Amino acid sequence: MSQSKAQRPLDGITVISLEHAIAAPFCTRQLADLGARVIKVERPGSGDFARGYDQRVNGLASHFVWTNRSKESLTLDLKQGIAGDILDQLLEQADVLVQNLAPGAAARLGLSFEALHERFPRLIVCDISGYGVGGPYEQKKAYDLLIQSEGGFLSVTGGPTDDQMAKAGNSIADIAAGMYAYTGILSAVLLREKTGVGSQVEISMLESLVEWMNYPMYYAYEGAPPPPRAGAAHATIYPYGPFPIGDGSTVMLGLQNEREWQLFCQQVLLDPALAEDERFAANYKRVANRDALRALIVQAFATLDFDTVIQRLESASIANAKVNDMQGVWQHPQLKARERWRQIDTATGSVPSLLPPATSNAYTPRMGPVPALGEHSEAILAGLGLPIERIQQLRASGVI
Repeated sequence: MSQSKAQRPLDGITVISLEHAIAAPFCTRQLADLGARVIKVERPGSGDFARGYDQRVNGLASHFVWTNRSKESLTLDLKQGIAGDILDQLLEQADVLVQNLAPGAAARLGLSFEALHERFPRLIVCDISGYGVGGPYEQKKAYDLLIQSEGGFLSVTGGPTDDQMAKAGNSIADIAAGMYAYTGILSAVLLREKTGVGSQVEISMLESLVEWMNYPMYYAYEGAPPPPRAGAAHATIYPYGPFPIGDGSTVMLGLQNEREWQLFCQQVLLDPALAEDERFAANYKRVANRDALRALIVQAFATLDFDTVIQRLESASIANAKVNDMQGVWQHPQLKARERWRQIDTATGSVPSLLPPATSNAYTPRMGPVPALGEHSEAILAGLGLPIERIQQLRASGVI
């Protein structure tokens, strides 16, 4: 059997997802990458509200194209009684239900784990929310930036003053929650192989992001000063960050140990004596005197061009990087050389899409189309045994 035809890890697994925005869709897209059939249940007429975020990808929304390839779209108005019957039929055949509806909405629809487990004991239920079940924040609305704020992320990003705090440039709290939902579901599938019964996976955006904040939290343990905001530089290692070069470009470089500091002074700055300067003789001293050291580095780079600086850094085995913009990433030579881009279909034409980062030699990930709203409704309902006349009635009455 050729590798392209090899069985994928989640072939035969069916996922029903009541999802919107980023966290749940990113989770289920990764399940689809591994072969799962993902049926995305959307509101008739409007669908996942992330469809309307922008029109940057041939008229489609950038977030939506990223997180929804390889899925089937079923429109279903869950406020109408018949829709609940249809959903029950789908869940009877499904392995996983994922939902990130508003707090309490799933339970009001009869979709709590307790209610579903009685009827579908093998079903795995993944609930994603902002703050989790219980506690004073349970009903609080949660968007990505708000969780970045509550989780302390904004306290360590941006410039040194409060008016210079900076959010992450992508939806980091949503992504964290989506990743933990994805791995939690995979764990639940493995557990079901051992026990024969499904389980509940509960994911909180706040807890997902706070897990990622453990380094700065431990750095500030028992009231110690937290890592200062340092812009794009590292807060507690120096030199580690962006530095301007004489030709107007910028280089990102990083030193991790004293051996690299010696080489940096000798081969990059061409100032061996600086390595013995007591102000910079250990990382904590360099951090304390970063302004003085930065001035010396900037002065040394002021007469050089980008290629010369990179050549020196490479010769000294000092880690470095370009500061790419998005177009630079689209054209990144490493991604091209490793053939990491594939073309996927959308309703408005094909677009490039990055292969999943976890590369396996046993199978190729699914890289299917991004669905149009309700594109698969008729096929899914016909698969449940509904005649075409009944499906047309459901459409006419606004159920689908």
